Amino acid sequence: MSPRWETHPDVRRGRHIVHHLHAHLVFVTRYRRTVFSNEMLTRCEEIMRKVCEDFEVELIEFNGEEDHVHLLVHYPPKIALSNLVNSLKGVSSRRLRQEFTGRVNPAITHGRFWSGSYFAGSCGGAPLQVVKDYIDNQKRPD
Repeated sequence: MSPRWETHPDVRRGRHIVHHLHAHLVFVTRYRRTVFSNEMLTRCEEIMRKVCEDFEVELIEFNGEEDHVHLLVHYPPKIALSNLVNSLKGVSSRRLRQEFTGRVNPAITHGRFWSGSYFAGSCGGAPLQVVKDYIDNQKRPD
């Protein structure tokens, strides 16, 4: 194999693709209600790891505070990030409301656990300016 394509543990390979995609996701509870305890965050991580596993996505890092969670995921290009987010929020919402009924008051959250919005940011790899310079310096044919 060419030295350009040396094996790197984070780079995934498919039959016709080589990819290295990471996203930082942030989910906020409905109305930013402070509902999470340490036990709840631990359970939320377990639920989200299982969902990621089903999507062939690696959940690299997970943490949160009383009203939101952060995830760092490594995902293949065949996965639409919006579909992954939809499943992560849907499954975790159902399970957490079932398992922590005393802590999650449906009257306060109006039957929803997560806010309808979320943050998704791409991360990893070279800084944007480095990529711009690389593209700009390509040898264009005359």
